[in-house]
Amino acid sequence: MDNFNINRRRFLKGATATLALSAIGASALDFINPDKPYRVGLIGTGWYGKSDLFRLIQVAPVKVVALCDVDKNMLKDAGEMVRKRQASGATPRLYTDYRKMLSENELDIVLIGTPDHWHALQTIDALKAGAHVYVQKPISVDVIEGEAMVAAARKYNRVVQVGTQRKSTPHLIDAKKNIVDAGLLGKISHVEMCCYYHMRNNGNPPVQTVPDFFDYEMWTGPAPLRPYDGLPHVRWWRTFMEYGNGIMGDMCVHMFDTVRWMLQLGWPKRITSTGGIYVQKEGKSNITDTQSAIFEYDGLNCVWQHRTWGTPADPKYPWSFKLYGEKGTLAASTMSYDFIPEGNGTPVHKDVVYEREKYPEDVTEPAIELNAAPATRPHMLNFLGAIKNGGRPVADIEEGHISTASCILANLSQQTGRPLSYDPQKRIITGDPAATALLQRPYRGPWEHPLI
Repeated sequence: MDNFNINRRRFLKGATATLALSAIGASALDFINPDKPYRVGLIGTGWYGKSDLFRLIQVAPVKVVALCDVDKNMLKDAGEMVRKRQASGATPRLYTDYRKMLSENELDIVLIGTPDHWHALQTIDALKAGAHVYVQKPISVDVIEGEAMVAAARKYNRVVQVGTQRKSTPHLIDAKKNIVDAGLLGKISHVEMCCYYHMRNNGNPPVQTVPDFFDYEMWTGPAPLRPYDGLPHVRWWRTFMEYGNGIMGDMCVHMFDTVRWMLQLGWPKRITSTGGIYVQKEGKSNITDTQSAIFEYDGLNCVWQHRTWGTPADPKYPWSFKLYGEKGTLAASTMSYDFIPEGNGTPVHKDVVYEREKYPEDVTEPAIELNAAPATRPHMLNFLGAIKNGGRPVADIEEGHISTASCILANLSQQTGRPLSYDPQKRIITGDPAATALLQRPYRGPWEHPLI
C-alpha cells in the first residue's frame, strides 16, 4: 500500500500525468485498487519485456505472478529482478512454455516482449485465456497475422495496447497539440521519415551446439529453423527476415505510426519500396542495408529512408520524421522536436522529458532507455484506463496493425518490384494475386497460422 501511494504521488506530481489524463479521461486512475491488483504475466524476459514490466510496476499496484522465457538463465535473473521491484517481494512462477503459463494462471494482463515471429500466436492465445494484452511492435510478421490479432481482440472483447509509445511521449504530444493541431504548419503535403543508425548487426558466427539452458526449438516456433549460431535473442535475430521485417518493421513502424497519429491517416492508398543489400555484403544478415519507401495518400506522400552505413542526412535527427507544411516544418524524434516557421515566425524547440528524480530506480536499471521510460509509463496508464473504462487505448491493436502491415507491404513491394495497394476489407492486394499470396507466411509445423 505504501509503495503504491508513493508511486501514485510521484506520477501525479509530474506533467506526464496531465498528458496521460488528457488522453484517457479524468477517471482513468479509478482502475487502481490496491486490495485487488491486476495479476500480470510476462512472455519474453529480455531487454524490452522487462523494461515494459517495470514501467507498469511503477505506475500501478499490479501483482506479477508469472514469467516465461525459453532461456532459463535469463528467466531466473528476471525472476529475481521482479522480486526486488514489486511491492509484494514475491518471486513470480517461472515457465519455459507460455502455453503452460497461460493455462496454470488466471491472468488479467499479459505483456509480450518476444521476437516478432511470436507476437501473433502469443497475443491470440493470451486473449483466448481471458487476458488483456500489451504487445510490442511490430505486432506481426505478416499481414494476415495482424488481421487475425485484430479479429481476436474484438471477438474476446479485450484491450490490446501496442508498444508504439510515441503516442504517449510528452514532447510529441505537445508537438501534435501546439504545432500540428494548432495549424502552425498550414497544409501538410510531404512527410519524410528516416533511420540512419548502424544497427544491422551483420556478422559470421560459426554454427554451435545449442546450450542446455536454451530451448532453441521453442524459441524458433513457427519460423524457419536456422542453424544455431549463438543466442539469437541478444538482438542477433533482428538481422534475419525469418523472424521479422528488418529495419522497415523495426524502426519505420514507430515513425510511420506517429505520423499517422499526428495527421489522422488511415491505410495508405499505395505503397512502393526499393532497396537491398548494397554495401554490407560480408555477413549473414539478409535484411536490407538500404531501403526507401513511399506511402501514398491523397495529396500527401510519406517517404521513408534507411541506411545502416554512412552518415545521417541530419545529424540532429538520425531517427525521426519531418512534416513539411506551407507555413513551416516540424522535425521530431524520440529526443526532441523543432518547429521551423516559414518567414519571420517564432521557432519552437522542445526536448525529451526525463524523470530521474521521480523514479530514481530508472538510473540503475540495466539497459533502460531513459528517454522512453517517461513515455511508456503513461502508455501503461492509458492501457489500464482502457481496461477499466471499456474503451480503446491510444495504440489500439487495429492502429498497430495498419502501421505494421504498411511496413510489411513496403517490404513486399521491394521484394516483388512493383507498387502494392492493399484492400483491408477483402484482405487482398488489388489486382495482384501473386502478391496477395505473400500476405501470409508459411508456418513451420506443428504450429498453425492463426485464422481470421
